[in-house]
Amino acid sequence: MKNPEQFLAELKSAGLLRLLRNVECLPGGLARMEDGREVVNLASNDYLGLAHHPALVEAFSRAARDGGAGAMASRLVTGTRREHSRLEDALTALKGTEAAVSFSSGYATSLGVITSIVDREDTVLMDKLSHASLIDGARLSGARLSTFLHNDMDSLRKKLERLRGANSSGGILVVTESVFSMDGDRAPLQEIVRLKDEFGALLLVDEAHGFGVLGEHGAGLAEELGVSSRIDFQMGTLSKAAGVSGGYVACSRAWADVMVNSARSLIYSTAPPPALAAAALAAVEIIRGGEGKELRRRVSMLADALSAALGMTGRPVSSIFPVVIGENAAALAAAGALLEQGFLAPAIRYPTVPRETARLRITVTADHQAVKIDQLGKALTELLHGE
Repeated sequence: MKNPEQFLAELKSAGLLRLLRNVECLPGGLARMEDGREVVNLASNDYLGLAHHPALVEAFSRAARDGGAGAMASRLVTGTRREHSRLEDALTALKGTEAAVSFSSGYATSLGVITSIVDREDTVLMDKLSHASLIDGARLSGARLSTFLHNDMDSLRKKLERLRGANSSGGILVVTESVFSMDGDRAPLQEIVRLKDEFGALLLVDEAHGFGVLGEHGAGLAEELGVSSRIDFQMGTLSKAAGVSGGYVACSRAWADVMVNSARSLIYSTAPPPALAAAALAAVEIIRGGEGKELRRRVSMLADALSAALGMTGRPVSSIFPVVIGENAAALAAAGALLEQGFLAPAIRYPTVPRETARLRITVTADHQAVKIDQLGKALTELLHGE
C-alpha cells in the first residue's frame, strides 16, 4: 500500500506532481485561467472547434429538455434511447461498416472492445507508443501482450512471423493508433493492413486523433488511405474533433453483438446522457458535410502556417506539434514561459510520454486565429533558440 505523503513527495522531487486547476475553455481557441487572464488554448483536442458550435449546444439542450439530464440505467436495461441508436447509425454510415457501438468514453471503449475480442489464448500485438487505455484493455483481457517498435514494419513482420511460427492458428489482434496523440505522426496503415492479412490477424485502429480531421468525409486516416473495409475494428472517441465526449467502435454486425453481450464497460455502466448522444450526432452530421470539409481545410491551413513559422521542412502530417524538451523541470519552465506570453501549453511528462522526453504538446484547431499562430511561432522560436 502506498504511503501517500511519501508518494507525493517523490513525485514533487522528480518534477512529476500534477495538480488539478480550473480552466474555462472559451470559443475562439481561448481559455480563461483562474486569475482571470485570457490566453490562447493550445492544449485542446477540439480540433474543429465544435464544442461551442450552436448546433451542438441546441441539440444538447433540446434533448435534455425532452428526455432529462441522464439515461438512468445501463444500455441493456432501459438506458438505450433513440439518441444513442441514431448516433450509432450515423457512425455506421460514416465509417462504412455494418454496425457501431457507442460507449461512455474512449477509455471505456478501449477496455470493453479489447476484452471482448481476445482472451488468455490470444495475443495482442501493439505499437509500442499506443495509448494507455489500449494497453490497459490488453492487460485486462488476459491475452499475451507483445509490442512492435513504433511504426516499424520490419519489427511488426518479425513479431508476426514469430507468433505464427509458434502457433499457426492462434488468435492475434494487431493494435495501433492512426495518428499518435503525443507525437502527431501517422501509422503506415496500408502496410499494417497488408501484414495483418498476410498473417491472418485481426486489426484494431484507434482513430481518436484522425476522426473528424482526416479523410474526405472526416472518417479518419483509414478513409483517407482507402483501407477502411480491410480494418476489423475502427475505434475512436467523440471527445476530440466531435467536441463532446464518449467513444465508439465500428465493425461487423456480429462483432458489435459480441460487444453488447460481453463488453463489461458497456454492460455495467449507466448509459451516457441522451443529450450527449444528441450533441454527438449533430457533430457527426457537421463532420461529414460541407461545413466539416471547410473546418478540416482551415485546420490544415493553420498547421501549415505554424510549421512554416517554426522553419519545419515538408507539410505537417497532423495538427499535433510535439516540442520535446527532455527534462521535466525544463519542460515545466518552458510551459510557464509560454503562459506568461499568453499561450497555454502544459508540460506533458512521464508516464504519458517516455522518461526524458517531457514536452509541450501543441495542437492547432480551426478556432485559432492566424495572427495568434504567427505569434506562437515567434514565441516558440525565441524560447527554443533564444532568437
